[in-house]
Amino acid sequence: MIQKNKWAWAWVPVLYFTQGLPYVMVVTVSVIMYKKLGVSNADIGLYTSWLYLPWVIKPLWSPFVDLKSTKRNWILGSQLFISIALLGVGLTLPTNIFFVTSLACFWMAAFASATNDIASDGYYMIGLTEEKQSFFVGLRSTFYKLSTVTGQGLLVILAGFLENHYGDNTKAWSYTMICAAFLMLLLTISNFLVTPKFESSSAITLDKPKSFMEVFISFFKKPGIGIALTFILLFRLGESQLVKMASPFLLDPTTEGGLGYSTAEVGTIYGTIGVIMLTVGGILGGILISRNGLKKWMLPMLLSLNVPNALYAFLALTQTTNLVAVVGTVVLEQFGYGFGIAGFMVYLIYIAEGKSKTSHYAIATGFMALGMMLPGLISGFMQEWLGYDGFFIWVVIAAFPAFLMLKYIDYPADFGKAKSANEK
Repeated sequence: MIQKNKWAWAWVPVLYFTQGLPYVMVVTVSVIMYKKLGVSNADIGLYTSWLYLPWVIKPLWSPFVDLKSTKRNWILGSQLFISIALLGVGLTLPTNIFFVTSLACFWMAAFASATNDIASDGYYMIGLTEEKQSFFVGLRSTFYKLSTVTGQGLLVILAGFLENHYGDNTKAWSYTMICAAFLMLLLTISNFLVTPKFESSSAITLDKPKSFMEVFISFFKKPGIGIALTFILLFRLGESQLVKMASPFLLDPTTEGGLGYSTAEVGTIYGTIGVIMLTVGGILGGILISRNGLKKWMLPMLLSLNVPNALYAFLALTQTTNLVAVVGTVVLEQFGYGFGIAGFMVYLIYIAEGKSKTSHYAIATGFMALGMMLPGLISGFMQEWLGYDGFFIWVVIAAFPAFLMLKYIDYPADFGKAKSANEK
């Protein structure tokens, strides 16, 4: 008999903190690092956006995670490989070909991280009941985002301190990436200790797909799947571009349209009160869906994800460097992300419902990653063409298609709502 919800308060936070850290190191911290190592915005936007590709194509190998071994084994193996890849980034930065070698290590970390995502999400869905999945979605999103704040905040603060200490950006970022590798190793050990071994259950064994092709055929036969995938692709169309250029905007000098903040200041802004607001937003989102169901909160959550984008446009248009205005923008963006993404993740869980849910969730999140990668590819070119002010206005406009799609997507109004005692 499967032991649903066992030790969930222990393993959900650790598992999703570990899932988020390599993602933020690959797709966000790499942007800041390359900026400080003299790489152009166009190259940063182009090459770091291609690093999304493993998350886009991860459905191609997700059935193997379903069919072979246990998800717990995949989780631990992938996380150990990520630790080695991040160490490789740190050790190769001092070389003359650092851009090529570090990108190669980031690619390896990205593929391992995408595999870890498949296994972690599958472990989450088979280890929790439906109502607990909705209840914990806020907690998992919060700890996922807390890991991104750790990477984009604390580790960037460390890099800024080392830049000032050594007067050498290359040495500073090399040591920072080595520290990230050891942090990832500690998290891997933590997951080894807190994740229960419940996957020998006969109920879980019966849920495994019979063949590789069965996974894809059954997914694309789901009712309304075309509309659903279009919504997934458009949901983060604005935010996916903003996230690539937000840090360069804060780091670039005012003469180039930026705000002229230092590396340490950018890390501090992302790692201060924003963490608290992020936690509140993520947990609140999960609780509200668990209480009222997804339908009631989808529009407010989509608004909370995109409205803060307009504040970046205001900063760029006015070029204000006022600390309160900048921190306030980041704080609202962090809260909005935490609150808004909760609804999106529950919707993806709904899309994956049924047999082969691990692989189906991987396919859904692969389309989500495609919706991040394609806009991100052009973000640097758009910023250089429009300037920061025009770029952030464009980001605001890019959010509108997702709102138009809301009336076309179909899902149970009470999906994710906790069942009362007499309904169980």
